[in-house]
Amino acid sequence: MPDTAPFTLAVCAEMVFRDLPVTERIARIDALGFQVEIWDWRRHDIDALKATGATFSSMTGYVTGRLADDEGADDLLRTAEQSIPVAHRLNIPRLNLHGTGLGEGGLPVTPSHVVTGDMWMKAQETLTRIADLGKRHGVMFVLENLNAAVDHPGVPFGRAEDCLALVKAVDRPELRLMLDLYHAQIGEGNLIELLRRAAPYIGEIQVADVPGRCEPGTGEINYPAIARELKRLGYRGTVGLEGFASGDDALALSRFRDAFTVPAERQAA
Repeated sequence: MPDTAPFTLAVCAEMVFRDLPVTERIARIDALGFQVEIWDWRRHDIDALKATGATFSSMTGYVTGRLADDEGADDLLRTAEQSIPVAHRLNIPRLNLHGTGLGEGGLPVTPSHVVTGDMWMKAQETLTRIADLGKRHGVMFVLENLNAAVDHPGVPFGRAEDCLALVKAVDRPELRLMLDLYHAQIGEGNLIELLRRAAPYIGEIQVADVPGRCEPGTGEINYPAIARELKRLGYRGTVGLEGFASGDDALALSRFRDAFTVPAERQAA
């Protein structure tokens, strides 16, 4: 019974092979057959990244800004527009967003521990403007959920349910959900039901295991079951490993691939 891998697999170059320069990390990831994710494009030599010949899956799609206030929204739109030429140069199809800018250690630059109704309305308006920007330039923006309990305390609109609600409210193909299952497991759990609700709005899925944020198989999430459900739901998009290697990097990437390689269904006699 042959195996099938219906998903495009990507790996975050910021989190594996960290003893190598970033272009060498990207070359290793590419040589192993994965697409490549990057974060803040300002930290990279874009010409050098282009010269690797790798295929890139996503990158951070803004520099500064926030969803839910006038000044922050204008800043988010301005720096998102600055990011688009970089995405085009590297042929990156998805530009990632968060509820607010993240600073050192992933902490929100402007934390919001209480999100008001007015903030929800402003966030929806901001994301509609983002979708307009994406339509003008032929790119997709994706809104990522983040956990507040461990990695990003004070991030607004961090729950997967919050991000899904905003994406559904805007309801535009230029804005989709970057569904990070590592963050969702910490903040919400019940991942398969979450996938079923979110499926029509997913632009990309990111994974890492809990606890530890390492490759599938190192923690509590049953990623082979997740992969089977994604296949059943008809998802054929990108799954990205945004996690650290628990040991050998190449072995971690192999484990990631194995978790998302779904056995073909046995044919009836």
